[in-house]
Amino acid sequence: MTEPILRLSDLCTRFFTKTGQVNAVESLSLEVDAGEVFGIVGESGSGKSVTARSIIRLIESPGRITAGTIEFRDAELAASLAEEYPDAVNGEFVDLVALPESVVRTLRGTSFSMIFQDPESSFNPTLTVGEQIAEAVEVQRRASANPRSVKARTDASAYSLRSYVSGAVLPGRSYVSSESKAEAVELLQQVGIPDPEERVDEYPHEYSGGMLQRAMIAQALAGEPDVLIADEPTTALDVTIQAQVLDLLGELQEETGMTILLITHNLGVIARMCDRVGVMYAGEIVERGTLEDVFDRPAHPYTEGLLGSIPDLDSARGRLQPIAGNVPSLLDHEMDERCYFADRCPKAMERCLEKPSEYDVDGTDGHRTRCYLAVESFDQDRALPEEYFERAGAVEQGTTETGSGREEPR
Repeated sequence: MTEPILRLSDLCTRFFTKTGQVNAVESLSLEVDAGEVFGIVGESGSGKSVTARSIIRLIESPGRITAGTIEFRDAELAASLAEEYPDAVNGEFVDLVALPESVVRTLRGTSFSMIFQDPESSFNPTLTVGEQIAEAVEVQRRASANPRSVKARTDASAYSLRSYVSGAVLPGRSYVSSESKAEAVELLQQVGIPDPEERVDEYPHEYSGGMLQRAMIAQALAGEPDVLIADEPTTALDVTIQAQVLDLLGELQEETGMTILLITHNLGVIARMCDRVGVMYAGEIVERGTLEDVFDRPAHPYTEGLLGSIPDLDSARGRLQPIAGNVPSLLDHEMDERCYFADRCPKAMERCLEKPSEYDVDGTDGHRTRCYLAVESFDQDRALPEEYFERAGAVEQGTTETGSGREEPR
């Protein structure tokens, strides 16, 4: 049985804005097994990218992680941290939330790497692509004496900002070694960049969108990460390049055995790549299971809605069935303590006005959903009227219908 390499428990990430508190991630619990491809899918605004950034502690102000744990399994790392940070170590697991930022920073690029949505904004336009990949390689090389040692990663004599600045401004001094530059060429070749010996000296603006996405994958692989987080890796690419990028990720995963957490709104990408999948809505995982569980036996109405919005290639005249309504704002004062999907759900019942727990589906092991329909049948007699939430919203805004049929302030 494969053990989890990543374990999230009751994770909460909030953004404290002028308009109010935004609950971007709400008490999220999740396990990702070593060597698997786990997909998180949902509409834009459901909290997918915030979850990804929370894992590697890249949440910027006004956001912050307010509760929960993010445990990463690495026995050697846990042993090296146990004495100095005992509260962060649980057996072979290390809680990233309980570690200081300086320690978490050393894990980025080595234990964790991330492919961001927009490669054009992620590369420095003033440096060649090869230089930027070689820097990532150099970081890993300087910690190669003991890759799992925090001391090796942070030792000032081996790896320091001073050495980096010296290499940038002093003639004859270079932070990046010739070996790292050569490996950057090999990485570009590995990800399918043509003529890598020449392309390594080109700038980001000289790459096409697909090539720049490949270069970002090369940069992410430079540190030989245990977990690769791919946040919408095929966004804005044409379908041919999308297929090439997905094939590349699949081949690299098979070759290296690394774990991939794939974030996307595209169910086709999920079906092509993933072993297991979590469906995310309003900051929560509302359904999880194997690919077959979720696609063939969806248990949550939101999952059914997502699947129903996919074009049917077998029926040219088939009509799409979009999900009515919009994703909620996630502002705390607008989020009732109920099923967050109830106002868009065609099967909403009175029961759904209470917050549902997560239930096993049909007694299965691993297929779970946050919906009462997993444990009881839909009852039309208890269904909420279609206008229920419209009326409730009107009452909250302090309005009431007059005899003339117009709504006026109370």
